[in-house]
Amino acid sequence: MEANILLHHLNFIRQRNFPTKYSLLNAAETPTETPYLASPEPSSNKFSKFNPISSVKARHAQIVKMPQNKDSDIKVQSLITSYLEFGDFQSAAMVFFVGFAENYLYWNSFLEDFRSSGGDPFQILEVFVKLHNTGVTFGSETLATVLKLSANVVDAWLGLEVHACLIKRGFDLDIYSKCALMNFYGTCWGLDIAYEVFNETSDDSSLLWNEAVLVTLRNEKWLQGIEFFRQMQFSSVKANTFTIAKVLQACGKVETLDEGKQVHGYVIRNAMESNVFICNSLINMYLKNGSVQFARAVFDRMENRNLSTWNSIISGYATFGYLKDARELLRGMETCNVKPDIVTWNSVLSGHLHNGSYREVLNILQHMLIAGFEPNTRTITTVLQAVSEMCCRNLGKEIHCYVVRNGLDSDLYVGTSLIDMYVKNSDLDSARAVFDNVKERNIIAWNSMISGYSFNGNFEKAVSLIEQMEGEGVWPELVTYNSMVSGYSTAGRLNEALNMIRDIKNSGLTPNVVTWTALISGSSQNGHHQQALEHSYQMQGEGIKPNEATIASLLRACAGLSLLQKGKEVHCLSIRNSYTKDAFVCTALIDMYSKCGDLRSAYNVFQRVPNKKVASWNSMIMGFSTNGHGQDAISLFHRMLEDKLQPDAITMTGLLTACKHSGQIDKGWKYFDSMETEYGITPTIQHYSCMVDLLGRCGYLDEAWDFIRGMPIEPDASVWGAFLGSCRIHDNIQVGEIAAKELFKIEPDNPANYVLLMNMYAARQRWNDADKVKDLMDIRSVKLGNVWSWIEINKKVHVFSATGNHDEDGEIYFELYRLISEIKKMGYIPDTKCVYQNVDEKEKEKALLSHTEKMAITYGLIKTKANNPIRVIKNTRTCADCHTFAKYISLVRKRQIILKDGTHFHHFIQGACSCRDFW
Repeated sequence: MEANILLHHLNFIRQRNFPTKYSLLNAAETPTETPYLASPEPSSNKFSKFNPISSVKARHAQIVKMPQNKDSDIKVQSLITSYLEFGDFQSAAMVFFVGFAENYLYWNSFLEDFRSSGGDPFQILEVFVKLHNTGVTFGSETLATVLKLSANVVDAWLGLEVHACLIKRGFDLDIYSKCALMNFYGTCWGLDIAYEVFNETSDDSSLLWNEAVLVTLRNEKWLQGIEFFRQMQFSSVKANTFTIAKVLQACGKVETLDEGKQVHGYVIRNAMESNVFICNSLINMYLKNGSVQFARAVFDRMENRNLSTWNSIISGYATFGYLKDARELLRGMETCNVKPDIVTWNSVLSGHLHNGSYREVLNILQHMLIAGFEPNTRTITTVLQAVSEMCCRNLGKEIHCYVVRNGLDSDLYVGTSLIDMYVKNSDLDSARAVFDNVKERNIIAWNSMISGYSFNGNFEKAVSLIEQMEGEGVWPELVTYNSMVSGYSTAGRLNEALNMIRDIKNSGLTPNVVTWTALISGSSQNGHHQQALEHSYQMQGEGIKPNEATIASLLRACAGLSLLQKGKEVHCLSIRNSYTKDAFVCTALIDMYSKCGDLRSAYNVFQRVPNKKVASWNSMIMGFSTNGHGQDAISLFHRMLEDKLQPDAITMTGLLTACKHSGQIDKGWKYFDSMETEYGITPTIQHYSCMVDLLGRCGYLDEAWDFIRGMPIEPDASVWGAFLGSCRIHDNIQVGEIAAKELFKIEPDNPANYVLLMNMYAARQRWNDADKVKDLMDIRSVKLGNVWSWIEINKKVHVFSATGNHDEDGEIYFELYRLISEIKKMGYIPDTKCVYQNVDEKEKEKALLSHTEKMAITYGLIKTKANNPIRVIKNTRTCADCHTFAKYISLVRKRQIILKDGTHFHHFIQGACSCRDFW
């Protein structure tokens, strides 16, 4: 039966035409007697006596002549060692085959020594074939071992010939041979043939079952291997330690926590918890599944822990952001008399890097050096990445000097990290100098430099470098093209990015998820949110599945357009793809819901975020701030401090924004003053702008003016714009004129500044001055932007423009007149001061009716169900009259109205607004 299967396999091989290095086809049919040890051929070289190996050959000859005794094994082992030391690998292999080949223990140590001495395993097979062809006979153990080696070096033909020898010699039913055959076929010919060998065996040997599981896992069929292990338990076959460890590794690879727990149960039932190797595998399995608590439970129950145990748990804690626990475990190693190694330190460094604790990376490096550990290449690359993120070029140069002094600059990964560090610090000249000094540059080094030029907008140099790369025989890969797509997209040059995608297709490559995500992200960052969504449709049309970064970019686009329904669809997509655990996706979800005015959903997402990073806290604090819940934002900030998280500049911007929108001037000063003293944060222009806005809105215009004049940095348009807005609120036209003049210098093409000043003049009936501002706009060719509001109903966006008409204007105005009449009875008085036109009161009341937010709110009342909130987006600041109108409507119609004007939200409920009329 087995011979027929072998013939079938041989026919299969002829079709595939596999090459082989050695052959047994010339083997002698009749074995001949051979000496105990093959004697070396006498040397004909007259200088052989001066060759050091000649003494080894002489000793070899003596051993052959002497009779066997109890010391023979020791002498043979010494002889093999000597041959390996002098690099005579063939002689070493020949001595081994004749002397020790039948002993598995000797074989494992021999193969390890052979490789460590620089020998090629193919040489062992060559010696085996030579001995076999001269008539030396080998037992099943040797043939099984040669099969394993054939699998190791993937010599498909030789393995098949050894199988034929096993059949001819009657060894094919031997269990060890069967295991070796399964391993060989699984490696060289596929699992189906390996399973045939397994299925043809009636013996339910534990060795065969264990080998079947291992063969499956070696082929990275993780789920199939786990299922095989399950069947093995149903057959009441006991798994060995190595198999259990590999199955646990598979449970970690495919993140099957339930199956991993079942294997853990098997370990407990079979009293294997004392095995350090298995416990280490359990810890790694739980960590790969994100179950840090279970991993720690296994760790705490271990009586004996080795260095690998400590490294695993420390690495896990560091990876998942439990940095304090990781450092405590590192200190705990010393109390347990276990000395950390470089792997331990690198794990802690890497964990702090990936969790954004860049300064702490440098502190840990200092402690590592004090402890007497020399940084290796992985240490250096980790520290360089931290320096890159901190943009500390001078510190990066110091590390570069250390690299050169210690000869680490020849390492390609270190060189690439140095290039990346200089690129992120915008020092492209130094990056290019490092690049030019890297010997034998691979595609990674080329890509790093090309991406550096691309991300910094030096596209001509990037293209030139690609041409140089091709000239040196290194062809661009998808990563190369993707860096160009990302650079063009980030710079807002979307047409060039699309052309680059066409170039990718023309080169025979296929744009992947990274390509499209770069385009979507760039579009969103440059305010082209609708294009970002359209690119996502095209990506999905080409059958490319979005990843976490794609989802985050799409959510940013939805936030930019305040498209709540579309944002919910993207949220569903992230749930279906199990992306909701990703920190970037969670942060983007919070931001999207906040910018769409759905604060409840934003907070629900925030509550479910595991191991919240600073970015998640920042998004939620800013969400509360912009939606008028200043006190909630401040309370959340204090919760963040209780969780021992260090606020950053963005946190403080959100906090000051909360104070600004809620008029809490004392707290605003307190938090601003504490930035440098308590948190080491240097205030940026955004923080100064928030303080000017806060002081101005609260009526402290003189203090705001003094604050601007005392700023250590030059005030920009955001500062003067905040000040001008405050002057309008408090009708201080004298100071407002100063702010307006500054704005006309900084951004002369922004029509909003001119309109604001004109409105201030109009409110004072200074029509001549208003006309002068209008004339100035004409001289500078500044055009007024279109004012619009829109509402989304049944996934369709309805836009109401001050210059356009809606298809249902008649019905909208009819309902609007009814609403005005109804709320007038409740005390509503049209605020005609909001009309900055030189017309009579009746005309002003008519003009108020055409305000776009009133139209959108009315349309929402007509077209939506009574229990649904009305969400309206307006591109400019809402006027006081529309604000009052929305309050009355929320009371009369018992509807929640959410109005976004610019970047601020108004939530109208039962006649009150979340801004408390402070906006």
